[in-house]
Order: sequence, then structure tokens, then C-alpha cells
Amino acid sequence: MRNELIRDAVLYEDIPGDGGRTEREMEVYRLLKKLGIPYKRLSHGPVATIEACQGVDELLGIHMCKNLFLCNTQRTAFYLLMMPGEKKFKTKELSKQIDSPRLSFAPEEFMEEYLHISPGAVSVMGLMNDKENHVKLLIDEEVLQEEFLGCHPCVNTASLRLATKDLTEKFLPFVKHEYRVVRLEGTQ
Repeated sequence: MRNELIRDAVLYEDIPGDGGRTEREMEVYRLLKKLGIPYKRLSHGPVATIEACQGVDELLGIHMCKNLFLCNTQRTAFYLLMMPGEKKFKTKELSKQIDSPRLSFAPEEFMEEYLHISPGAVSVMGLMNDKENHVKLLIDEEVLQEEFLGCHPCVNTASLRLATKDLTEKFLPFVKHEYRVVRLEGTQ
């Protein structure tokens, strides 16, 4: 990440003041506090791609996750894929594992409707808004092997570092979402 995008290199561990923050971002912080999930937070300028997050991961001491919002051709099945940021995504490789031919990126309107997230801010935190479980979570096994993971708090002007174990054992059960482990090589 270019240094001019980082507003403040200080890592915060508390809920920020409401000034200049969206309600969807504040809801993430309040839920993490309610669940007793500690995190480190870094504010920065808007970043819409994993490439733009270079530098954030270094400051947070993590590997940022790539979060992709996908659907089948009929737009009847929706998936949130968490994978290592540096790994290449191959649609065919994932399609085989989940028995869903012809996956593609889901249209923006479904992202907003189900996760209350805009493009560029896709995050596992958005599952807190998917009360009817429209979105199935897929996590690459390499993400689960890391002690910590990085994600956005439903906006792309901040990034979080939290324990992977807290995501799988506290956050996901609370928001009533299970996850499926996938193995992506990024080579097919």
C-alpha cells in the first residue's frame, strides 16, 4: 500500500469514535466487543483490491485475505470465498470442489442485499448481516492454518487483524454460518 493511503500507522484495539465512521463499520466493532473478540484496527484510505492492501498486512503483521463474492449462473447460490491474498483464483478449480459449475463474480446488488457491503469492501464480517444464510462461506485451508487473519470491517477504509480461532469458534457460530474448507492450488 502506498504510504499516503495510511492515515495513521497506530494500531488500535478499541471501538473508534463515531465521527466519520459508517453505521455498518461501527456495528462490526460493537459485535466484536460483545463477543469478546480482540482485534487490531488500522485506518487507511480506500483500498479496493488485495494489491492495494500491500503494506497494511505488514503493519498488522498478517497476510491479508482475498475475499471473493461469487454465485452460480442462475444466481441461486452465493458464496463468500476467503483465500490467501497472493494466491491466484481459478474458477474451474473451486467449481469442481463444491459441485457448482460456472461460478462467476456475483452482481453488486446481491452483495449489498445479503452482506450490506459495497464492492472493494467484501469481508467475512458481512456475514453478520446475512440473517437468512443466503451466502455460504468457503475458506481455503491455508487461511485456517494462520494464527491471525486480516479483513475489512465492512468498509474499505480500515482493516482488522483477529485470531483465526476467534473467527471460527466465536464469530461464525454467533452469526449462524458454518464454513466449508476448500483447497485451492491456483494452478488449474
